[in-house]
Amino acid sequence: MKSFIPIAILTALLPAVAMAQAPGRQKRTVTDEEVMRVHRSTILIDTHNDVTSFTVDGMDIGKSSAPAHMTDIPRMKQGGMSAQFFAAYVAASYAKDNRSADRALQMIDTVLHDIVEKYPDEFLFVTSSSGIRKAHEQHKIAALIGIEGGHAIEDSLRLLRDFYDLGVRYMTLTHANSNGWADSSGDANKPNNGLSPFGKEVVREMNRLGMMVDVAHVSDKTFWDALETSQAPIFSSHSSCRALADVPRNMTDQMIAAMAKKGGVIQINFSCGFLKAGAGAAGSIGGAPRATLADVVKHINHVVEIAGVDAVGLGSDFDGITCAPEGLDSVDKWPNLTRALLEEGYTAAEIRKIYGENILRVMAAVEQIAEQTAKQMR
Repeated sequence: MKSFIPIAILTALLPAVAMAQAPGRQKRTVTDEEVMRVHRSTILIDTHNDVTSFTVDGMDIGKSSAPAHMTDIPRMKQGGMSAQFFAAYVAASYAKDNRSADRALQMIDTVLHDIVEKYPDEFLFVTSSSGIRKAHEQHKIAALIGIEGGHAIEDSLRLLRDFYDLGVRYMTLTHANSNGWADSSGDANKPNNGLSPFGKEVVREMNRLGMMVDVAHVSDKTFWDALETSQAPIFSSHSSCRALADVPRNMTDQMIAAMAKKGGVIQINFSCGFLKAGAGAAGSIGGAPRATLADVVKHINHVVEIAGVDAVGLGSDFDGITCAPEGLDSVDKWPNLTRALLEEGYTAAEIRKIYGENILRVMAAVEQIAEQTAKQMR
């Protein structure tokens, strides 16, 4: 039976100015002191990092790994990070012979064992929006898990529930491959024509559990199906704007606006090719320059212009990409973005929204709807 969420509750969960037009901004100069004061006032949350693909094979996140990797503890501290969603990435190859769930368990374990358990003074494993705030109060980095690739559940709601019990708090419905119930932006065949009936069951079960629905990597039809099916806000953990870089992995203006209207957030991806037309894995294609910090700001500006400042956040995809923007190419460079946004005319309050408060709002909404659903089912 489909549970009913009172409209008053949904209205309360939506951002107050999600669809407001971006106010006019005046560029200005800022001091180092102001940059760091504002930066330290934020709860800086990155919703997608793939360093787990290396820690699972023995990389030590506690040691400086530059230039081999974009992420390690010394640079996370230097960058002033508050929370990191670590990706439990399951490559499409694991779908063969039903090895996806096993790989997902390995990726979950590397977060729990190789990162949090190994470095308890630096990380606190959390599973809620309040947990992120608690970690911040303790001056630790909140560690969270998001599964990347819905094939990880092997078409089983029981496995989905098991992953939730292990601490997974979002799942990207697809990766570059379609699965048995959802189509990917990377698959030309589109076998499900969006979400299958079972795919809609998956979304509803994620709502019931309190797991965020992530639409990074999905096809356009899957996005619209997920938005219609989900009672809770949905989000993209690492996508950018298709109007500025025309690739299928990015979101159209219509998608961004519709997702924002329902309380969702697009977390800007730092991959060069998703930020700047022509920039690719090696940093350039046909002589096109590498993407820069300014390109990241352009994507943030674009979302704000079409959907409001409550609709945008940060999902770097560090260590899952081979080209990151100049000036923002590792986890120690976050203050550079703070400076750029201040210079662009953003206020400290707006930067706090972009850095963490927007995704915290989404998490809290997902949690509240799950709690309300549980009450109605008793």
